[in-house]
Parts: sequence; C-alpha cells; structure tokens
Amino acid sequence: MKYDYVIKSDDSALKFDKKGFSKEELHPGEDVADIKFFRCSLKAGCNISPVLDSNKIVILVFNGKEGYVTTGDELFRISEPAFFAPDFDRTPYTVHAVEDIEFIMGVFGMNKWDMEFYKDWHLRFPFFSLYSDGVQYDQDCKLPGTKSWSIIQPFQIGHISIGVVRAVGGGTNEKGHRILHQWNYCLGNSDFELTVDEDDTIPQKPGDWNFISAGRDHKLLAAPGKEVFYVWIEYFVDEDIQKYYLAQIFNGSINEVK
Repeated sequence: MKYDYVIKSDDSALKFDKKGFSKEELHPGEDVADIKFFRCSLKAGCNISPVLDSNKIVILVFNGKEGYVTTGDELFRISEPAFFAPDFDRTPYTVHAVEDIEFIMGVFGMNKWDMEFYKDWHLRFPFFSLYSDGVQYDQDCKLPGTKSWSIIQPFQIGHISIGVVRAVGGGTNEKGHRILHQWNYCLGNSDFELTVDEDDTIPQKPGDWNFISAGRDHKLLAAPGKEVFYVWIEYFVDEDIQKYYLAQIFNGSINEVK
C-alpha cells in the first residue's frame, strides 16, 4: 500500500442544503481510534450551528477564508487558517461565512485515559486560535526556511496534538512516528509532493487531505518557488498514554518511567 489514503479536493462533489451548507465524511466507513473527519463548506453570507456533542472532542480547522465564530457573547474572527473547539454541549456556537469557506471537522472519541486526565487538567474550552498565534518551534526534520507552529500541544486535550507547517521551496522529511497517526490538510497555495515510505510521490493542492498511519516515513516537500502549507493532526495510537505523559513531565526516557 503506497498511501493509507489521499483525498483530493473536489468542489463538484459538494452537496449544499437550503442553508448553504455541505458536509461530507472523509473516508466514510472507517473509524481510526474512534475518530471521524468531515469536509464542511459554507457559502458566503450563510451560517450554521453544528449539532453539539456531550462526550466527544470536536475541532474545526478553517482554511483561512474570511468568516467568524460566535458563542454566547464571544466572537472569534477568522482572517487566516484558524482552529476552534467548542465546550462539548455546554455552549452552542455558530459558524458565519463572510466569503465561501471550508473547514474540516474532526470528531474524537474520549477513551478512559482521556476522560480521567481531562478531570485533572485540560485546555480551556471553547478554544480558538489563528495559526499565526501558535507557538513557533524548530525540528530537525524540517528543511531550511520552513516554519512550524504548535496549535494544540500533546496532552493539552489527551491523545490529540495539532500544528502547522509552511514554507516556499521546503517542507518536511520525517521518519515515521511509531506511536502517532497523522492527518494533513493542505492550505493556501499549496503545490507540493507527498511521499510515503519512499514510494511514488503524489501531488498535493489546496484542500487535499491525507492520512499517514503510525510508523511510516513521509515527506511533504515543495520545489523551489512552490508552497508547502498544511495543518497536521497527530494522535497517539496507544489507548493509555500515561507513560508518554510522565516521560515528558519528568524529562526522562519512557524506559525510566515507572
């Protein structure tokens, strides 16, 4: 298998309802660790109030077209790629489109470890962040000139972490994450190539979506003058990740954690 899957963006496949909203499941029929993703599109001037979920983490990844999210007396303006996570079913929210927008909706089940950990410590919801407000970081697998932002760091909401990579003529050349699944959503003027396990490359354009299962080497690289710009979503494959959490907190190897 060359790729776990790659889903190309296809506007012709959108099916809008009377509210100007379209929602399609990405790779329907497959649950990876009780996770589902949906491609959502909303026409300019329209709004949608998604159904709330009391026991699953929902994260919206916006492609950067202009819009805003309202929840109670708060308004979060979308002026670039952005992220929003509601407070489960406690606070209704509405997505408003100023221009035609697209967002990925990730719905993550919470296992026993997630629920226990959440009781003790968690990221505050509702959560909103523009990508440029993320914490910038460097990593040895990134080519020179490549910028990276951490949006949701490991253990802030359990198994999930999210970040952004952007470069012109650069990108990522990375060994497989043995303990992490990874999904990628292409942004901006993306025009780069994805390679998994040294197999044939496949071109990636804005709106494209791909999944790389744990342990697979991968490259997301742009030629000189071309843009690589994507959101990555990573998820720990082990049900109980306490050992990884303790290793991070106590600055020791996993083998040293008792």
